[in-house]
Amino acid sequence: MKCPFCNSTESKVVDSRPTEDGIRRRRECIKCLKRFTTYENIENIPLMIVKKDGNREHYNRNKILNGILKACEKRPVSMAQIEELVEYIEKKVFSTMEREITSTFIGELIINELKKTDEVAYVRFASVYRQFKDINTFMEELNKLINEK
Repeated sequence: MKCPFCNSTESKVVDSRPTEDGIRRRRECIKCLKRFTTYENIENIPLMIVKKDGNREHYNRNKILNGILKACEKRPVSMAQIEELVEYIEKKVFSTMEREITSTFIGELIINELKKTDEVAYVRFASVYRQFKDINTFMEELNKLINEK
């Protein structure tokens, strides 16, 4: 950071405060001892989801929430648990630091977490997500679940 008064590149941060757009920092130049303010803006890079058919769309938290809500309908899963699940999945997705994530990656995250939360909700979500073609594929998934126990 260059001092606007003497162009020195050495300064220290005296105060930092969050603002609506980022962070406001009050700095003091080491050379001339004058103070100046800088603003740091958080860069919002849109996250794109690559669907199974190759189409791309903007990340939408509500799609994850709605899918989990449908799977957990009439199940003993609280809204707090559902919110925690969505938060966890979002953290995993954004921690990849990628600009594009596959819907498959997100779907597998949801399936793994639902399996831990509620087995019926897991099977419901898996039946739609994995597009079970017939009762045999449905039974195979149930048998896997039974064998894991």
